[in-house]
Formats: sequence, structure tokens, C-alpha cells
Amino acid sequence: MSRLHTADPVLDAFAKEVGTEGAVAISGAQTRWNTGGELAAGTRTITAPSGIVEYIPEEMIVTVRAGTSVAELHAELRVHGQWTALPERGGTVGGAIAVGENDYRRPARGDVRTAVLQVRYVSAEGEIVTGGGPTVKNVSGFDIPRLITGSLGTLGCIAEVLLRTNPMPSGQRWFTSADVNPFALHQMLLAPGPILWDGATTTVMLFGHDVDVEADRGRIDSLGTFTEVDAPTMPSGFRWSLPPADLQDLSALDTGVFVAEVGVGTVHAEKPQPRTPLSPAVQLIHDRMKAEFDPTGRLNPGRIVGGR
Repeated sequence: MSRLHTADPVLDAFAKEVGTEGAVAISGAQTRWNTGGELAAGTRTITAPSGIVEYIPEEMIVTVRAGTSVAELHAELRVHGQWTALPERGGTVGGAIAVGENDYRRPARGDVRTAVLQVRYVSAEGEIVTGGGPTVKNVSGFDIPRLITGSLGTLGCIAEVLLRTNPMPSGQRWFTSADVNPFALHQMLLAPGPILWDGATTTVMLFGHDVDVEADRGRIDSLGTFTEVDAPTMPSGFRWSLPPADLQDLSALDTGVFVAEVGVGTVHAEKPQPRTPLSPAVQLIHDRMKAEFDPTGRLNPGRIVGGR
């Protein structure tokens, strides 16, 4: 982890805007604005810088400013047949990382927390901090990218990130069925793609080379009747995080209308998940991290990280 002023006037200007005093938060597209609770009254909101800084397709890495929309980033990557683990639902790169949200096609795209190789953020003291790096062997101390991912902006104001990109599969096809057990389907596929279940209908994405997709199509047909459909649009609302095995008991939970990611444990629900307190040991770790990174509590006050 290093603290410095850079030769980059964009990041230096952003650091000055964050400043050293007063409550401050970064406002992006606000697609998950109240995740973790409402922002404290009187908090000053600013926007992060935007733009793709450097993209090296052959090394499958891209450096991008936090205020860049995920759609803009993926439009650039798609030219080279690549994408990232970030969700495509209208938000910004920084917002997706701050919330720690994975795309519903996570089995095919990877995990956001492991996709963030390096992060540059502005600390509570107004300094630009760089953590992580393109290769693990160059990194020591705190795993800053993993700490910042999912921290809801409470540890630092994300300015720029270095992301791992992934090759897009050559074939992607969606199939749906009303008479197939989604959990049996997950056990059948050798490399299961995204499997979505709304309590009545099972929808699965088969991906890879065309011959592999056709082979998987033959496998799933042995379980029931499938119809090919367009890629689904996930419902807006709330995200629940559950152990994957608990998805079979969703009827006992007050989710309202839901779509569950089988094998993952994420549930896109109409109602919020009841928040449960963290264990004392985990809460102590949270408190120590907050005291280390933001001792005066000026970054994104009102947001609560952790718990359900």
C-alpha cells in the first residue's frame, strides 16, 4: 500500500475535492444508493472521475476510472471479445465494486472481489492510496482491493481500478423449463452455468464452444422440457445472501417475488433481507478496520457494512 500525490491531474483534482474535513460520499448512477442504509444528512456528495485509462487485451487487464459506467467499459472490451465480472445493470464501475455486487452470470464471468487487482482511492486524510497490483507476487500488507470491494465507500473514495478481464464464451444460449428441479439440474452439469429459479420456473444459461453447448443441451433435455429464450432481465429490488443449500427453503422466508441464483446463494427479492447482527469477533474486525482507514467517520456515514 502506498500513499502519494500523482502526476495525474485528474486523480489529484479528485483528491482535493474529497478534501480532509467533513462528511463526504461518492454518487454514481445510484442504482444501489441505499445499500447498507441511508446516507447521513448533511453529507457532501461528489462524483468520481470517469474514462478508460489503459486497456491491454492480450494481458486481459484494463485500468478504468471509478465513475465510468459498466456499459461503457464493456462496450470497449466487447470489441476484443472480453468482459469483466462487473454486473451490467446501468451502474458505474466504482459503484459495483463498492457494493461488491456480482453479475447474475457469475459462473460464466467470475467474481468481482477477485477481478479487482489494484485500486486507487482517496483516503479520509485526502491522500491518494494505491493498493494491490497486476501480479500477486508484487503485493504485500493489507489486501486493499478485497477490503475496498464491498466496503460501501466507508474505507476510501474509489478513484481508479485495475481489473482482470475474461474472454467471452463463443456460445451463450438460455433455456427455460417449468417442470425441472433446478437443484437436480445444477448437479447434472459438469460445468454449470447460471441457473435461475423463481419458485416455479428454472432458467439456465449454457455457454462455451458450440459443440459443448449442444452436448449440455442434450443433458438437460433428459430432465424435462426446455424452451430456448432470450437472456432474462433480473428484477430490481433487494439482494439476499444465503448459503446455497438454503435456497431450497425459500418458501419459508418472507422474500416476496424472487429469482434465486442456484449454486451461488444470491436471491433477487421484492423485500429486503432482515438484518442480523454480526458476531462480536467479526464486529471487532470491522471496527478496527474502520478506525484504521477512517478514524473520524467522515466517509459515507450512515452506511453499515456486514450483517444481513
